Amino acid sequence: MLLGTLLILLLAGAAPASAHAALRASDPEDGSVVRTAPTHITLTFTESVGLLEDSFRIYGPDNRRVPMAEPEHAAGAADTARAALPRDLGEGTYTVAWRVVSADSHPVSGAFTFSVGKPSPTPPAAPQDHAEHPVTKSLYDTGRYLAYIAAALLLGTAAFAALCRPPDTGPLRAPLLFGWWTLLVTTAALLILRAPYEQGTSPGTALDVSTFPDTVSGRPGMALLSRLALLLTAALLLPVLRNRSPRTRVTAGAAFSVALALTWASAEHASAGIQVPVAMTSSVLHLLAMACWTGGLTALLLTLHRARTPPPYDTVARFSRLALTSVTVLVVTGAYQSWRGLGSWSALTETAYGRTLAVKLAATVFLLSAAALSRRWTALQARPAAEERVPAPVGAPGPPPGPRTTHMTTVEAEAPHRRALRRSVLAEVVVAVAVLLVTTVLTGTLPSRAEAEAAKAPEPQVAGLPGAQALTVPYDTGTPGGSGTVQLTMDPGRVGENGLQAVVFGPQGALTSVPELRVTFTLPAKDVGPVDAGLTDRGGYWATNDLTLPLEGDWTMRLTVRVSDIDQVTVERGVRITR
Repeated sequence: MLLGTLLILLLAGAAPASAHAALRASDPEDGSVVRTAPTHITLTFTESVGLLEDSFRIYGPDNRRVPMAEPEHAAGAADTARAALPRDLGEGTYTVAWRVVSADSHPVSGAFTFSVGKPSPTPPAAPQDHAEHPVTKSLYDTGRYLAYIAAALLLGTAAFAALCRPPDTGPLRAPLLFGWWTLLVTTAALLILRAPYEQGTSPGTALDVSTFPDTVSGRPGMALLSRLALLLTAALLLPVLRNRSPRTRVTAGAAFSVALALTWASAEHASAGIQVPVAMTSSVLHLLAMACWTGGLTALLLTLHRARTPPPYDTVARFSRLALTSVTVLVVTGAYQSWRGLGSWSALTETAYGRTLAVKLAATVFLLSAAALSRRWTALQARPAAEERVPAPVGAPGPPPGPRTTHMTTVEAEAPHRRALRRSVLAEVVVAVAVLLVTTVLTGTLPSRAEAEAAKAPEPQVAGLPGAQALTVPYDTGTPGGSGTVQLTMDPGRVGENGLQAVVFGPQGALTSVPELRVTFTLPAKDVGPVDAGLTDRGGYWATNDLTLPLEGDWTMRLTVRVSDIDQVTVERGVRITR
């Protein structure tokens, strides 16, 4: 009841804020006509942003890219980016495409136009945006999920060993080592994939060492690098701490845990938007409570199954108290973070963030139910243990005579309770892993508040421009399974730079992969070509962002599909290119 009242008060008093960056203003403004050519392009966002080498791209009235200086932040304004323009900009309409990295580590992009003197008779086309590369995004999301699991396992197991004090800590060494190594490897992989993730390129570009300085200078890169340093420092200091007092070890472990949690809080939703100090504190506490509960559950499960002797009641009772404290922290911090991310009750069902949060809440309720069952089994286990520890009062009658085996029934009674406890803890661990998966998805989803504010910001796409050209080209190599269709999209399908995407479908209409797909363009009337589109396989589709067709007219597109080492077919199709 108290939690529901708290949520109602918080959600009713929601104030506007954001977590992903949205474009708040631009100079020149979107759609404006200026008398003289501007010397700079200035963009102001709803939060601080990180800049990429290719954050700004400007295209002139002839649809050719305009050379410009490297973008930088305005003095003392991390939410404002600007770049110098050449002084000889001619009359006409210019298109500005931008791509930056939000303070919460997610790349965002958009485009707008302005005109010098007067608008062009035909507006320039919106350039192809840096689309997310599906393979890079999948690898990066997988790494983030594994990092969450590894952190929970590492911190939770350490907390269980230090605070619950099981007599046999042998079963805990494996999860500690597994958690440390997994977190180290996934963090290194995320750092390597950071540049392709920000730029929307294939994983192969991660080998470009020239992008590393830019990666580590951004907030997400610095957080990942700090996480690596913490893990390596902990490994070096561990032999020294073994000879110190338990209080020193616990203090050092707590400091390490807080610092490690900060590497997440400083580069995700908590680091941007309203009440950043409170949000980061809440995020750190939420992560630590999650680790103590879910990681501790795994440690308890391993202790119940693999310890040389079953853990005493005191160990289980200590973890029960630790879990209760963790749940309390999770409820309080979760309520705050839900208010901060949602902003309204309707967002719970009307936005992707809200629906994902609802799934997480449902899974957490199930997890709480399993935890309550575990506490019940713990209480049942306490009764026979208490009976063994409390001696009979002096003068009290002894137990009734009976067979010798009657004395063992008290100890044997613990076995069913222990088996029930093991099953309950196992169920909690399984659900906890699912909750972690949903949490990872949630951290990568645009919060409802930010979605509402982004809807009020300037539309991140040039209005009034013709749509992309879409073509469906059938092919047939004459061999079994060698037929199907290729769906091509050319954006904008006009003179100048174009983007081209191609998806191949098999004979049954299902997506299929082919070893080679080549597209060339020829303009017979002007004796131009062939111009090779340079398609590359991007994991499920073929694409390029650098197809330049210099003249208008009726072009001939030649599509070559190779389905095996020896079977291929070439199909021609006419394409009209206009200015």
